[in-house]
Amino acid sequence: MADGLLIFVVAVSLALDCFAVSLGIGCSLAPCDKRAVFRLSFHFGLFQGGMALLGWLVGNTILPYIEKIDHWIAFFLLAWIGIRMIREGLSKETEKLTGDPTRGGTLILLSIATSIDALGVGLSLSILQANIAVSSLMIGLVSLLFTIIGLKFGNRLSEKFGKRIEIFGGLILLTIGSRLLISHLGI
Repeated sequence: MADGLLIFVVAVSLALDCFAVSLGIGCSLAPCDKRAVFRLSFHFGLFQGGMALLGWLVGNTILPYIEKIDHWIAFFLLAWIGIRMIREGLSKETEKLTGDPTRGGTLILLSIATSIDALGVGLSLSILQANIAVSSLMIGLVSLLFTIIGLKFGNRLSEKFGKRIEIFGGLILLTIGSRLLISHLGI
C-alpha cells in the first residue's frame, strides 16, 4: 500500500469518530446553520491534525531510544486505539447533548475527545517516518469533511449507523497495525 494511500486510510479511520459524533449533533440541531457547521468541522479538523502533529513530535523526540521495538509500539498503539473504537461502537451507552455543542467549552471538549486517537496515530507516524505535514493536513481535512457530512446527514443516518461507524474505524486501524507488524517481521 503506498504511503499516501495508507495515510488516507488512517485519516478516514480517525475521521469516523468525528463523523459519528457529528451524526448525533446533526440529529439534535437539525437543521444546522452554516456557522454551527463551520465551528464544529473547523475545530474537529484542527484538533485531529494538531493531535497527530503533537504525537509525531513526541515520537520523534523518543524515536532514537526505541528503534529496536518501534514496530511493536506502532502495532500496540493502533491495536489499542482500534479495540477502544470497537468497544465504544459496541457499547449500549448513548451520549446525551445539552445546549449547543458547537459553542464554548462543549465544543473544545468534543474536539479533544474525538482527537485523542490522533495523538497515538501521530506517534505511530513518527515511527514510520511519515511526512507529518502531509499526514496531519490530510487527517485534519478528512476529519473536517466527515464532520460536515455527518452534520448534514445526521437526522437521516444517526439511528441506523451511528455506533457501528466506530466499529468499522476500529477494524481498519487493527488491520493497519497488524499489516505493519507482519511486514516488519517478514511473515
